[in-house]
Amino acid sequence: MPFDLSLSYPQWQGSGRYANLPRGAEAAAEICGRLAPLVQVPPAHDEVDDELLHGVHRWQSIFTQFRSAQNILASSGARRVLTAGGDCAVDVAVIDYLKGVHPDLRVIWIDAHLDANTPETSPSGNFHGMPVSAILGRAPGPMRPYLGKPLEPARFRYVGIQVGDDGDWELQRELDLQRLAPQAAIDGPVHIHFDLDALDPLEFPYVAYPDGKLRIDDAIALVGRIAREADLVGFTVTEFAPANEHEARAGSRVIERLCEAAVAPPSQAK
Repeated sequence: MPFDLSLSYPQWQGSGRYANLPRGAEAAAEICGRLAPLVQVPPAHDEVDDELLHGVHRWQSIFTQFRSAQNILASSGARRVLTAGGDCAVDVAVIDYLKGVHPDLRVIWIDAHLDANTPETSPSGNFHGMPVSAILGRAPGPMRPYLGKPLEPARFRYVGIQVGDDGDWELQRELDLQRLAPQAAIDGPVHIHFDLDALDPLEFPYVAYPDGKLRIDDAIALVGRIAREADLVGFTVTEFAPANEHEARAGSRVIERLCEAAVAPPSQAK
């Protein structure tokens, strides 16, 4: 089904390798804006601010953008949200909003990385390594009063994970976070988080952390299957990091195919 809102959320401050993320976020937003009305989260301009607060680098800019995104979403009334990031942490605000609209929301987290560190366990302090822990109730202290009830771990599934720090695996074991079984039935309202670094870099090299192994065609087939079987209420594309305009155009073609799979009717989903 069509999305009600495209959210351009060009946050780069959560990443440890952020140089090309603004270019990628702009290209992804151009694709998403064709599919639903586009609204942009105002970017924070703090290129010289690398202060570590609450265990997170560039915390103030991240928190400011988080609150802006929350306000935009709350005033939109949207029930289905397509999001163009930015780094992975943009999905904290989006998932929190969609869970408020759809209390039985399920989350499919497609990523090469677990993203389950907390401010206490993260070796880097980069917030794009913490969004899974945040949506499951382990967000930085100042963010927690602005978040609703945490997602239940049983309603969360990983796809494509390859890499994690000790803190990631510790939380995965503690909460028994599971991978999505290949033929598992998927129903109810679902949000897909799609970090493009889940893709095999031999096919999609336009990322800052090329650790994925997922083939592009397999990824498109999975998104299409979820769109057919479930009620896909959210789809977020993140971590697109093209080094130049040529790479931006090449990578955008893949993003376009993924988004088309998310919105196509059953007979057309790829």
